[in-house]
Amino acid sequence: MMKMWKKPFLPIASISLTAVMIVNAIPETPVQSQVHMKNHVLPLGTPNLQEKRTSMNPAPGVMYTKIIRGETSSKDFYTVDVTFVETQKQAKKLLGNLKRDGFRNARIIREPDRAMDDLEKGPLGYIVRIGQYQLEADATEMRKQLSAKGYTGLRNVFTGEDGEKTTGPWVVNVLEVDQERFQGHVVPELANDAVTGKETLTHMADRNVAIAGVNAGYFVVGENDGTPGDLAGIFSSNGQLVSEAINGRSALILSSDDDKAKIASVSTSIQATSSDGAVREVDGLNRKPGLIRNCGGVEGDMTTERPKHDFTCKDESEFIQYTSIFGEKTESGDGAEVLVNHAGEVVEIHNQRGGDIPSSGSILTGTGEAAEWLHDHAQQGMKIQVKSEIIGDGKLLKLDHTTSMINGGPRLLENGEISINSVEEGFDWEEDPGFYYRFGERRNPRTLAGIKENGNLLFVTIDGRSPGWSVGANFEESAKVMKSLGAVDAINLDGGGSTTMTVGDDRVTRPSDAAGERPIADGILLVE
Repeated sequence: MMKMWKKPFLPIASISLTAVMIVNAIPETPVQSQVHMKNHVLPLGTPNLQEKRTSMNPAPGVMYTKIIRGETSSKDFYTVDVTFVETQKQAKKLLGNLKRDGFRNARIIREPDRAMDDLEKGPLGYIVRIGQYQLEADATEMRKQLSAKGYTGLRNVFTGEDGEKTTGPWVVNVLEVDQERFQGHVVPELANDAVTGKETLTHMADRNVAIAGVNAGYFVVGENDGTPGDLAGIFSSNGQLVSEAINGRSALILSSDDDKAKIASVSTSIQATSSDGAVREVDGLNRKPGLIRNCGGVEGDMTTERPKHDFTCKDESEFIQYTSIFGEKTESGDGAEVLVNHAGEVVEIHNQRGGDIPSSGSILTGTGEAAEWLHDHAQQGMKIQVKSEIIGDGKLLKLDHTTSMINGGPRLLENGEISINSVEEGFDWEEDPGFYYRFGERRNPRTLAGIKENGNLLFVTIDGRSPGWSVGANFEESAKVMKSLGAVDAINLDGGGSTTMTVGDDRVTRPSDAAGERPIADGILLVE
């Protein structure tokens, strides 16, 4: 059983290595039986594709496997997507405009697949696409010509990433953790041990002397969407709730006691109670007031209080609590702040935001109506108690020093069955069906987490956006991969350019960003 995680870390034990080569079928061996419950190839492409697997034991109870499957298809090519529209009429109108502008080889592609939990019927939409090129540079030249004619929203795409039939290739990395045998700890880790700022997984793993690691949840990238590095969803570690939930979205819940890991749809309820009896909802934890990345908040957020991925909702009146895990200072700006000590007593009051955060106690910040509430109910000498509740799948979740929670979504598997709730979790925009097509139906780099029936943990990456190396996976393919590896419950974590896995001193994934490995906000590490 996993022990509790306490720094400092011990040196990594020596690594044992076992290599297994598989072509078309997986021979039953003692090593491979530890990794996979099912004795068949990955459900990517046709069953007859060649597949090679190499496995190693970074530590007792931990198995790492690299799977290389398939090959580049001669039928795949580069092209330019001009737009994604909802109706065929819209697509035909644009096609006519393109022909009048001299672009004769444009075509319309019907996208029939909707999200699994989408109640709407009929095709998702229509793609207007132009050109067929072996070199991406030629697609880029066509895009420049279209742009010069006033067309916007243009995208270079590789058809092997469309989500339709292809031979790949795919590069899949699998970490399996036997929680009964692994004597270390599986822990979430914040970049630079704080909410603010980002850090590469490679550096994060190195400074924690990690056996292995994988990127974790969604986060704020730029200042226009909030505090860079802020977790865009729930995050808790060692019993401390660091970031509130995107209410109604799935999360991975880890425990170092006898409870198995689980995946649940989570929501948080945080309330501040003054000693004069007044109660106010706390909108968020350790983030910039007014900007709610991925939405799913409370108290009148615009444009929605439902989850909405890669979208920033706004609220001019927010109550935010900051603790020392955020950093040295709160986000500056208009509003009010009060400093409360560890007993909840108000010891300082400020009429501007941007104060020093104490090592013990917290800062309560208010904007708009929330600032007025603080002026009225958080006066010197009064007490403010802040209490949090976390609901998972309709039940109150226990948050103690053994529990960690990592945001993600959507859920992929539930009780052994494929169950992808993209609409419910905000990955399908009603006003823009092209968003779900690009995020869920097209192949992208993926980071996935799963739980096997025996309680073993699976952490999986699928490289993508690298034609000739790995084409990535869509939501359905990701779910099928996790099921084939033996998971009964699985969740999609942050992917795309964030997808990264380390084993020992090596990064085993290939970055999809042109700039190289992307700095991230949090990771999941295996440590001694």
